[in-house]
Amino acid sequence: MSYPILFEFLFWSLIIHLLILIWWAVFMVLGGDWVYKLHSRWFPMEKDEFTKIHYKGMSFYKILIFVFILVPLLVLWKMGEF
Repeated sequence: MSYPILFEFLFWSLIIHLLILIWWAVFMVLGGDWVYKLHSRWFPMEKDEFTKIHYKGMSFYKILIFVFILVPLLVLWKMGEF
């Protein structure tokens, strides 16, 4: 795989994953009560525990985006091979 194709793939992957992360955060801020009610039907838990699970999930997802997409993208950009 050539560097320009890999760079473009990582770039669009970064955009898509950041949009998913933003959508998740907005959905939890604006519709958090509705999401909690929906999930608490299947998995009984406290509201604080539910919020912590989602916050940790978003943090983990963001770290994965940085490590596996953003860092390789910056390395390719720094190399200037495209």
